[in-house]
Amino acid sequence: MVVEADGGSRGNPGPAGYGAVVKDSDGQVLAERKESLGVVTNNVAEYNGLIAGLAAAAELGASTVDVRMDSKLVVEQMSGRWKIKHPGMQPLAERAKELAAGFSRVKYEWIPRAQNSHADRLANEAMDAATGKPAAGRPGAATAGRARQVARQTAVRGPAAAEREPRAAKADPPKLPTRKPDRAAVGWTGARGTPTRLLLLRHGQTEMSALRRYSGRGDVPLTELGRSQAAAAAKRLAAMEGLVVDGEAVPIISSPLTRTKQTAQAVADALGGRVETHPGLIETDFGDWEGLTFAEAADRDPELHRSWLSDSAVPPPGGESFEVVHRRVRKARDELIAEHGGRTLVLVSHVTPIKTLLRMGLDAGPQLLFRLHLDLASLSIVEFYPDGNASVRLVNDTSHLA
Repeated sequence: MVVEADGGSRGNPGPAGYGAVVKDSDGQVLAERKESLGVVTNNVAEYNGLIAGLAAAAELGASTVDVRMDSKLVVEQMSGRWKIKHPGMQPLAERAKELAAGFSRVKYEWIPRAQNSHADRLANEAMDAATGKPAAGRPGAATAGRARQVARQTAVRGPAAAEREPRAAKADPPKLPTRKPDRAAVGWTGARGTPTRLLLLRHGQTEMSALRRYSGRGDVPLTELGRSQAAAAAKRLAAMEGLVVDGEAVPIISSPLTRTKQTAQAVADALGGRVETHPGLIETDFGDWEGLTFAEAADRDPELHRSWLSDSAVPPPGGESFEVVHRRVRKARDELIAEHGGRTLVLVSHVTPIKTLLRMGLDAGPQLLFRLHLDLASLSIVEFYPDGNASVRLVNDTSHLA
């Protein structure tokens, strides 16, 4: 049998619920589970979804189970590849392991959120009930095929106070306001749903940036000042709430170039996380202008340089146009949202990709690329909502470097 499970929390912690569905090998639905959980975190809700799904599969007499979830944390921990560090998660994992031991085989597989829509719908119905909203769609208790669903719901709750690691208060630098997402309309924008929040951090100084030279695909490391800037930015992020949940840091995703990976590693060290890379976050390929100053490139190719400054479809000689970069970064953004939708991500990248993401958030034209300034190690924030709306929250903040 196949178990698909999901869970969520509106506020993290906040009103939460889980959903789970059991299917046979042909995809026929055998049982559904959903339940509101009160105020808990996303990870607690995800684990409860897994527990309910495994319990339902056991009640249906399954001998082997393929578990599919869009929670990388739960999948990796239950597969034994990640340690379960947070004490609030350990009893949940133990309960899931007890249920799993009753099958001859259990396989855990991560799937994108789009492929987990059935369990996601059930979880959202449970969260709607937790917040007093009328549930939409089918009722959560459904029976299909050869099995009858039992009424008992299997849920393990932990006190909300135990679900977060205590964080030391830091007076310097100042904290940003804590975000409390909700699926209702947000502020004056009319945006709906829980946004994916991108914390956009530009890398620290390199020798190329110190000399104001085009630095695209050239793989140069941070200078001593650049490492200091990265450390200051990491300290800033460590002081922000919500970047470590249930003992796990939010995803930290970097361009594959050395200067961004070094900056991202400073953040990972501060948050206790790990660095992933995504090729879509790499800087523009400046082609033959790589290593030149603005004046040198203008002297070398005066007409082309003027065209490049006025037309985002014009590439540098042997390089990449800003329109090509735009398509690449949009694809990367869509992939990251598909994998981490509704979460906060730290993206460590370069001037052009960060400007491009802000351009998307503002729904602005390509001239923004030439009119927006981003300092080294600056922080910007943009949120993308599932209904297509977006909100730019912060641009080029360097208060942590003062």
